[in-house]
Amino acid sequence: MLYYKYYYVEKARGMNMLRIATVEDDANDLEALRTHLSRYEKENGLKFQVTEFRDGEDIVTDYSAEYDLILMDIEMAFLNGMKAAEKIRELDKDVIIIFITNMPQYAIQGYKVNALDYMLKPISYFSFSESMGRALHRVNVQEKEFITIALKGGKKKLDITQICYVEVQDHLLLYHTTEGSFATKGTIRDAESQLDAKSFFRCNRCYLVNLEYVDNYMGSDVSVNGDTIQVSRSRRKPFLDALNEYLNEVGK
Repeated sequence: MLYYKYYYVEKARGMNMLRIATVEDDANDLEALRTHLSRYEKENGLKFQVTEFRDGEDIVTDYSAEYDLILMDIEMAFLNGMKAAEKIRELDKDVIIIFITNMPQYAIQGYKVNALDYMLKPISYFSFSESMGRALHRVNVQEKEFITIALKGGKKKLDITQICYVEVQDHLLLYHTTEGSFATKGTIRDAESQLDAKSFFRCNRCYLVNLEYVDNYMGSDVSVNGDTIQVSRSRRKPFLDALNEYLNEVGK
């Protein structure tokens, strides 16, 4: 895989470092991106972590859903930017994508993959800074918390607020979300370590429940987003206490 990383590890303006991927196979355009990123970073007091890829195929191979922003060339030798974006959206619906092209008619198709913007080549600093401003605004507006899980062919980013419950079956963790269920290797303790103890409660040895999605609780059964899960006898009172505490906290 043809890529490398370079890091700027400080924080600025109270913001975490912005994680950016560039996907560009033209040496001149890539150098322009490097220059513009460095200038924008200095002028705005920001810090970026940038990962460079030379083809769409490189970024989608074992895709890691860890980026805030992807600057994607459309015309590339092996896998073009539009096809790469479609594959990325299967694993990461939240990453911001900005297309780079010298043929604007291609970029118009960006709505299919929820692209934020596109920049025309040769990339001027003015157009670059305008697009970056929109991207930073989108990052600030989202303000979501995510966990990343490994799936076959890459990694997927899950919005914590959309996780209804986590189930363990043998050596697999099943994350049941409002968008479907996703399986990854792990233990229930692995899931507990990633999720907020105030919002999630382990009601038995196999289930970790998001209290936000509890519909009903009766006897030893709890209804979570329409699914019935049993609460173990030893955890019934702690579960009820946690649920009441959560509801009181939310109601403030």
